[in-house]
Amino acid sequence: MTTYFIRKLLFFILLTVIGFLNLHSQDKTIAYWEPEVSFNYKVAPLLKQNFSLANRNYLYNDNKTQLTVRQIEIAHFSALTIHPNTSVGLGVQYRFREAFEDDKENELRITEQFNFTKSDGSIRFGNRFRLEQRIQPSNLVHRIRYRFAIDLPLKGLKMDIGEPYLVATTESLLSLGKSEKPMYDQRITSQIGWSINNYLKAQLGVQFRMENYTENTEHVFLFLNSIVFSL
Repeated sequence: MTTYFIRKLLFFILLTVIGFLNLHSQDKTIAYWEPEVSFNYKVAPLLKQNFSLANRNYLYNDNKTQLTVRQIEIAHFSALTIHPNTSVGLGVQYRFREAFEDDKENELRITEQFNFTKSDGSIRFGNRFRLEQRIQPSNLVHRIRYRFAIDLPLKGLKMDIGEPYLVATTESLLSLGKSEKPMYDQRITSQIGWSINNYLKAQLGVQFRMENYTENTEHVFLFLNSIVFSL
């Protein structure tokens, strides 16, 4: 039953992407490549921290292909387990954009998070709620986010070293600013990962975004690759 549900969910996600592309084929499309390196470590049995470094590069923009840097960002996140499978977290991120685009501003982002997971056999389901404050010199935007995620091994009944696994998510976002209309986004992500050893994982995938889909929709594709070190 669970496998049948997962197949239906992935099929629905695929149909949703195709449907929105057909309905809004005239709208702007942008593609990025986003590599990332992150480090996870336990400060205490119930407290985990993460540091990450990522950069986003244009692959397709203004109806032409290109490879130019859009931004570089560094982030730190701490998560405290308050109950089995439940945690709260606090994060800070700084995004460098001014050096790459003259008309853009750097951004400080603060994130508060509540996360809980549930397992059904070899499949894990996750629910994540986030509040964000995006602080720029000329603007302040509050954002509300909810993400539903599944992850499962693609071989066998558990995630073993050297074997692939799947992570799929869908996330809804609402951005609110004093001088802006509310903006609604939807993100759908699928990634394949490998546990290379007990301390190292590699992931490769794609994310599809429908940004500001109630007003002037932008279709955004991010091609993702990441290395995760666990210390």
